[in-house]
Amino acid sequence: MHANRFDLKHIESGKLLSAPSDIPFTTSRLLVGEFLAADKTLRTAIQKLYKGRFFTTKPAVLIHPMEKCDGGLSQIEERVLNELAAGAGARKIIVWVGHTLSDSEVLDKLKTQ
Repeated sequence: MHANRFDLKHIESGKLLSAPSDIPFTTSRLLVGEFLAADKTLRTAIQKLYKGRFFTTKPAVLIHPMEKCDGGLSQIEERVLNELAAGAGARKIIVWVGHTLSDSEVLDKLKTQ
């Protein structure tokens, strides 16, 4: 996740999707300062990622903020990211702050946490 943009990857298929927001959701202080704009962007992106699939289950989501997270996230920032993923239909949500994860590391985190 970057300022005003979600980058999604369906690990099993390798499908990538970059979803810039039509309405900016990042503010000068927060990665998600405008919740409704971020919510709309993420919901639309997940629908596009799963478009054409006959049967889909609710996804497990790992959100990795790439900006404005120096020193970690506050409880409020983490809650916002969890709420965004839950609102988009995620069945399991992990917020990760740290190094960029490989696909296998993402799968491991989604299985173990």
